[in-house]
Amino acid sequence: MRIRLPMRRSLFFISAFLFALVALLPLGLALRWLGLDGRGFSAREAQGSVWLGLVREARFGSIPLGDLEARLRFLPLVIGRARVDLDHSGEGEGFEGGITVSRHAFGVDDVRATLAPGPVFALVPGASFDLADLSAHFADGACAGAEGLVKVGLSGDAAGIPLPRTLSGNARCDGGALLLPLVGQSGMERLDLRLYEDGRYRIELLLRPTDEAARQRLAAAGFTAAGAAFAMRAEGRF
Repeated sequence: MRIRLPMRRSLFFISAFLFALVALLPLGLALRWLGLDGRGFSAREAQGSVWLGLVREARFGSIPLGDLEARLRFLPLVIGRARVDLDHSGEGEGFEGGITVSRHAFGVDDVRATLAPGPVFALVPGASFDLADLSAHFADGACAGAEGLVKVGLSGDAAGIPLPRTLSGNARCDGGALLLPLVGQSGMERLDLRLYEDGRYRIELLLRPTDEAARQRLAAAGFTAAGAAFAMRAEGRF
């Protein structure tokens, strides 16, 4: 015996099934489908559904982000984009912002975080980065737009020359890379950090010594003359 259902009722059951399938999609599976692991984002464990879940011990490359609540936003899906909002779990400061993925583009939106890259940037050991509403997007492998204030806290010295406690600047695109041009309050120190879509980074520290003895110390420490300044450069991958 066959039971025939009215067309509208059949469509309702099909729609309800598809909705339930998506609503119960595990967060970990969704993150893999979006290719975030190939963009440097990883976590020890992902719990819950794609609409409300938790990633534990999240990292970007080797930079720790902590435990983050994660949820997929619905509206960007309508225009062919997937945005996953991340927010620190628990009290205190942490990572907060969104990761957006489409067929040919990838980016971060409205990121507010304090990050300690640790050994990633060996050129500036002990540096901490403070991001204020940072947004950056890459399309077809090149930086397509960036904005937001970035501050970096430094400690110690370079070749006996004290480094400023804080450098700051606004993010922008430059030659296909995301550029963070960070300058000290006196204008005598500058740190240029370029980030590329494939995970590479290039960092350049420029110092303007005020006397010949400082110039000699910088040259002996491996800095090279760059106009009126002395520069030290390094590169690597997250």
